[in-house]
Amino acid sequence: MSQNFHGIIPAVATPFDERFAVDKATLRELIEWYLASGVHGISVCGSQGEFFSLNHDEQISIIETAVRTVDGRVPIYAGTGAVTTQESIQLTKAAEKIGADISLVITPYFLSPSADELVMHYREITKSTKLPVMIYNNPPRTGVNVTPTIYRRCLEDANVVGIKDSSGDITQICEYIEAGAQKKLLFAGRDTVILSTVLHGGSGAISPAANVFPGLVVRLYSAIRENNIEEAGRLHNILLPLRKAWALGSFPVVIKEAMSLVGRSAGPTRPPIQALGPDAKAKLTKVITTIQAADEAAQNNIAA
Repeated sequence: MSQNFHGIIPAVATPFDERFAVDKATLRELIEWYLASGVHGISVCGSQGEFFSLNHDEQISIIETAVRTVDGRVPIYAGTGAVTTQESIQLTKAAEKIGADISLVITPYFLSPSADELVMHYREITKSTKLPVMIYNNPPRTGVNVTPTIYRRCLEDANVVGIKDSSGDITQICEYIEAGAQKKLLFAGRDTVILSTVLHGGSGAISPAANVFPGLVVRLYSAIRENNIEEAGRLHNILLPLRKAWALGSFPVVIKEAMSLVGRSAGPTRPPIQALGPDAKAKLTKVITTIQAADEAAQNNIAA
């Protein structure tokens, strides 16, 4: 499993045109850029992909576009989570039929399911598909936390192959690894914990920052795997201000604004989220240019 699913996977931002329709042509262009940058997989219809704003047909269309564009070069991680178990099953079965490689299923949101209900939710989904199912834990967004105890129970189903964790809680990440006996997948969902997660035995990251700086995040992962901890720490610190910049606007607009600043626009976010104001955009511009300059300096040091 770890041989197929590992490394840096961009949490792809769904491109929209000026009328907020899905822009499949731009999606294809972005995917090709990510692949040329050396990423190890492509994740669509996740939080950065504004899955919560997409209808069923749009999600299916995005997954289809990703599968056809990638054409087997790297695995496709398809977000198929929904509020209800029934809808999650429908999306997961559709993703399997299309040819996705793994289903990424966020916990039900708005609801507050019990531990038993969460375990049942994932068991019912895995019963409906042959796709490997990875749990997506994002308590800041959903209000639901998959504790290590709940995770252990979910792992009793062999088709639950791991977890993406966006809690940012390193203690919990370590406990996930212990629960999976290091045989299951564990991906960081926060860029600030990529270094710690991989050092502790995690699989990699499904990374928002890889939308903006895919090559830089890939180099961070490679440095960790090569045990070049000094270089990994330097690259980690270069990226850190981007995560801090999320406070400049409502989720998930900052990543899309940052993509525009590096010449890879994915269009607007869907309302009610609005573009950054002039002051916030000026601050983000400074963050982006600082990261670009530091990255260039780091590469020049390596070349020298």
